Amino acid sequence: MVTQRRRRKELKKIGWRERVSFPDFEVVGVKAKVDSGAQTSSIHAFRPRFSQRDDGEWVSFEIHPRRRSRKDAVRVSAKVLTHRWIRSSNGKRELRPVIVTKMNLGGEEFEAEMTLANRHLMAYRMILGRSAMRGRFTIDPGKSYLFGE
Repeated sequence: MVTQRRRRKELKKIGWRERVSFPDFEVVGVKAKVDSGAQTSSIHAFRPRFSQRDDGEWVSFEIHPRRRSRKDAVRVSAKVLTHRWIRSSNGKRELRPVIVTKMNLGGEEFEAEMTLANRHLMAYRMILGRSAMRGRFTIDPGKSYLFGE
């Protein structure tokens, strides 16, 4: 008798950069660098404003989906989950707010934690970290925009 191994869920393949959408914010097509070295995803948050509500701390901020353009800027709000110390790519530590929001990539919609950071000098408005990818995607470092540019 031949035993069959239980097959692992087939993971979608993504490239080293992809476009990510945020249904909760009605923002489509933010360029993201896929970074398996980063635990948590991060997005460029411009002009953050913090406030207290009955259910906790909230932050409103602008998302600029296009680099070097404020034309498509959108002001959004989210509940702050926590604040976390993050070591950036330049080795500097900073305390960042963490939110949870829905993301859409390659037809997969999922909730993920994301830190808010000032990424105006960076080439990509977003970093897609490994906790958002775990159990969903594998990375092909030789490809990019596998779901369309």
